[in-house]
Amino acid sequence: VQLQASGGGLVQPGGSLRLSCTASGNISSTDTLAWIRQAPGKQRDLVAAITSGGTTLYKDSVKGRFTISRDNAENTVYLQMNSLKPEDTAVYYCNADGRIYGSYFLHGTYWDQGTQVTVSS
Repeated sequence: VQLQASGGGLVQPGGSLRLSCTASGNISSTDTLAWIRQAPGKQRDLVAAITSGGTTLYKDSVKGRFTISRDNAENTVYLQMNSLKPEDTAVYYCNADGRIYGSYFLHGTYWDQGTQVTVSS
């Protein structure tokens, strides 16, 4: 599976960004797509995940601000990020082949190269 993400950048606090990630290759490994972020000096942390059936899981701190969605026909996952805060600054990675287990997420094997999101005035 190859993942190609886009949409990062610099935004002021309170602003919005939309990330997108398109999967190609072995599409059978893309039932669950996710966004995972890594802030400087911290471990990678799930932001949101979505299955092909529409089941979602969000990090508590982004609930109500971020929305994950997907277009199954285009094998593309989106992350709409609103009301961005400086603490959302991180490299955001698209991830495929993970699993949602209730309120837990096990990340998958496939990653993109990451896209930087910086929230700063």
